[in-house]
Amino acid sequence: MIETLQFTNESIPWFFPSLAAVFGAITGSFLNVCIYRIPEERSIIFPGSRCACGQAIPFYHNLPIFSWLILRGRAACCGAHFSVRYPAVELLTALLYLWLWLIYPPVVAGIGMLFVAFLICSTFIDLDHMIIPDRFSIGGMVLGVFLSLAFPALHAVEGLSILAHLQSGLRAVIGALVGAGLVYWIAVLGEIVFRKPAMGEGDVKFVGFIGAFCGWQGAVFAMFGGALIGSIILLPYLLLVRIFAGPGPTAAEHAETDEAPDQFGAQVPFGPMLALAGLVYFLGFHRFVDAYFAEVASIFGL
Repeated sequence: MIETLQFTNESIPWFFPSLAAVFGAITGSFLNVCIYRIPEERSIIFPGSRCACGQAIPFYHNLPIFSWLILRGRAACCGAHFSVRYPAVELLTALLYLWLWLIYPPVVAGIGMLFVAFLICSTFIDLDHMIIPDRFSIGGMVLGVFLSLAFPALHAVEGLSILAHLQSGLRAVIGALVGAGLVYWIAVLGEIVFRKPAMGEGDVKFVGFIGAFCGWQGAVFAMFGGALIGSIILLPYLLLVRIFAGPGPTAAEHAETDEAPDQFGAQVPFGPMLALAGLVYFLGFHRFVDAYFAEVASIFGL
């Protein structure tokens, strides 16, 4: 069996990468279901995909990416528009799965695909509902520790001995504890300084999940890299809004019109920034981050 796979890989080098991309597109289609149904506490299995009008969507109209392009973003049954986010999530997942296959051995690439799926679901649910479900944060954390124990290669631990498995599992546990603890204390200090919650509990658990898969270095990078990404994305946006929108209505004007002030900027989901930083780390930037921390440790004689 292994010889057949090796022969296929050598004779048709594009076969397995293409398979990874197709699997990613199919997974992305399933992730769209998860993103939509999980916050509503609905089953992600039953019923099957349906249009907004209630009509069941046949399988030949539910092909990832292609169906949306062929139907031009409209439902075949009633002509209702489908959001461009559906094929975007499918394409994003396909590209990320392809990238994972190209840079990692098959076992680590497979684990990485699960990690990426959790990141994508958490990101879009947080953008839509300002929450990160525990099944992705706490569940992902537990799963990360289990997979680290089972597959030491996830944390670059070589060898097949019990010691290698335990060492890998320990790195996952330390990563989860460092990640969750770091965000927790930053949140506590932020609340003391700004006198309002600086981060949600979901962010604390979410960085713990990233740490279980990426180790403590990945957790630290996700925290500070996420903050940097957030600054790069949000500051220009808020500046443009201020320039082109002009001064907003006063609190008295809001009271007179019974309208609530726009909360964007007062409360921004941090999960997507953490997810993007964790993704950057896992997709290759870990080489530079780990080398940096190793150099700092050598300076202090650690």
